[in-house]
Amino acid sequence: MSFSCCLNTSTIKTTPILEQIRVTAAAGFEAIELWINDIYQYVGRGGEVRDIEKALSDHGLRLPCMIALRSWGEAVGPEYGLMLDEARRRMELAARLGAPTVVATPPRAACPQNQLVQRFQDLLEIGREVGVQPTFEYISFFESVSTLDQAWEIVEQTGNAEATLIVDAFHTWNGRSSPHLLAELPVERISHYHINDAHPAVLCGQQTDRDRVMLGDGPIDLAAEIQMLRKLGYQGMVSLELFNTELWEQDPLEVAQLGMERLETLLQE
Repeated sequence: MSFSCCLNTSTIKTTPILEQIRVTAAAGFEAIELWINDIYQYVGRGGEVRDIEKALSDHGLRLPCMIALRSWGEAVGPEYGLMLDEARRRMELAARLGAPTVVATPPRAACPQNQLVQRFQDLLEIGREVGVQPTFEYISFFESVSTLDQAWEIVEQTGNAEATLIVDAFHTWNGRSSPHLLAELPVERISHYHINDAHPAVLCGQQTDRDRVMLGDGPIDLAAEIQMLRKLGYQGMVSLELFNTELWEQDPLEVAQLGMERLETLLQE
């Protein structure tokens, strides 16, 4: 299999972080995406970052990406400096844990594109100093950057040949991105691929995170996207990322195992 299977822990979000790590490994995933806020919460309750380091090592999991850098795009005045300081702290945490990339999330409200370009350049510079690469994402129900087309334009406009983005099946579909753009992207500019399906009973363009469903239970042509990635020569992570509250109420190991089964079936087709 040319891809590596990863679990984004939003899929089992209500599970404590050390248990997230155990469950991910037990379900057969090679890698895990952790949320920085979950780590902050764990430490705030008396845990240590070294506990997470040990758990990742004990279970043999790779940590290809962490989530997320926020508020950097819309912050104004002195607040922007504070956001950059926080972005550096988050990248330093990622570096300590061995994650090569951290997701940079755009603003929820509309924001000038040139401002996002300039500020993403600032994040890239901090990442270069820290040794971690911020990677740009688009959110289909955000007003600032809702499509793959917009995200790719911003990444290109940085003028940085190492600038990358995350491709997300749900956001590509729900944001009505150009259907064939994925097949035209330079493969080295794709840092990561989030895979998910959409709710079959909610209209395209009206869905939010909670409407994501298990692979194969919705209308997204995931096989076509996987085929485009294969043609590009992509050999990176395919990461299951769901925010479905119904799944959060179920046994996390059973959810992760089902996700792994569906993912393996899709990738072997």
